[in-house]
This record gives sequence, C-alpha cells and structure tokens, in this order.
Amino acid sequence: MNFLIPISLNTTPEQYVRLCELRAVFAQVCNRLAPAVQASRVWNRVTLHHLHYHSLREQFPDLGSQMVCNAIYAVSKMARLVYQHPKSPYNLASRGDAPLPLLRFAGNCPVYFDRHTLSIKAEQLSLFTMDGRMHFELTLAPAKRVIFEQAKLREIALKEDADHRFKLSFFLESETAVVTKRLPEAEPAKALFPDYVSVEVAQ
Repeated sequence: MNFLIPISLNTTPEQYVRLCELRAVFAQVCNRLAPAVQASRVWNRVTLHHLHYHSLREQFPDLGSQMVCNAIYAVSKMARLVYQHPKSPYNLASRGDAPLPLLRFAGNCPVYFDRHTLSIKAEQLSLFTMDGRMHFELTLAPAKRVIFEQAKLREIALKEDADHRFKLSFFLESETAVVTKRLPEAEPAKALFPDYVSVEVAQ
C-alpha cells in the first residue's frame, strides 16, 4: 500500500525566503539539464548522473552534491512521464524521429529531498538549505509514526500551497505496516502533467 503523509512547515519569514531561494536554484538546475535530455533522448537517471553531474556541480556549487542528484531525479522523472507515458501526446513511440519537445520547470516546482538532505530524529525535522540546515519541531501522530518506522520511503517533495506555506509530502510504500487510523493513500494527479512543467514543441 502507498501512503502520502503531508507535513506543513511553520516557517519564519527568513526561513521562507531561504526555501524560496533553494527552490529557485533547484529549478535552474532542472532547466539547465532539460535541453540535454531533449537533444540526447536520454533520461535514465543513472545515465544522466554519469553524463551531467560534474558539470552541474561546477555550475551550481551552492546547491550541494546531493541536491544536484535530486534535481537530476526530478528531470528524469518528468521526462519519463512526458516522453514515455502511453497517454502523453508527446510519447516517444508516437513521435518517431520528430524532435522531442523541451521541458520547462517553473519557479514554483517542487524540491525533492532524500535521507541525505532531510532527517527526522525524535521530535525534530532537519532539512538542507544553501545556508545550512533548517530545523523544525515535529510531532507525529502514532499512526504516522508507525508508517515512518515500517514503510519504505519512496519520495519527499517540498511544495508551496495556495496560502504560501511550504509543505513536505512524504510518499511511502509498505506491505506490512499496520496503522490504527486510516491515512491518505498516495494517488496520481488527475492531470497528466503538473502545472509547474510546460512542454515546448519545436515549430
């Protein structure tokens, strides 16, 4: 079973600015990599890492090594959706030798974290920013704590909601975790493509 656990961050104005800055650079890395994916038709995450990691690290030294890896993951994930999903109008199988469209990541795109850039210990959450770690108090309900302890973490995404509050979404998977209270299950978005990505087709 897949689980989605959202956690809102109670940020100070200074913390909000720092997260916005992190997101802006994260989007820049994605947009720097996307043309290479378009030109090469390569979006395998491991291959992209071998081809572009060192160059991206040199261009964006403040972002940190693991966050560059997470940006590569973000581009790989979106490319799979746009170029491979059977319902995508830009599916590679249907386009043949036609040029691939270019992916553009908006400034409000999610920032992906992992166990290297985000940690939860006791009642505290710690996450990476370009100005050092940011810490938040965290109190998990018993049912959520069981999931965190027993389930496999698949993805962590930081997004900003309509009220300009940052929220972390934890996507977890477990076949054995037992919960005493029903938690929301992770479901695919209704729209095929998220609103933070645009697809530019060459004329």
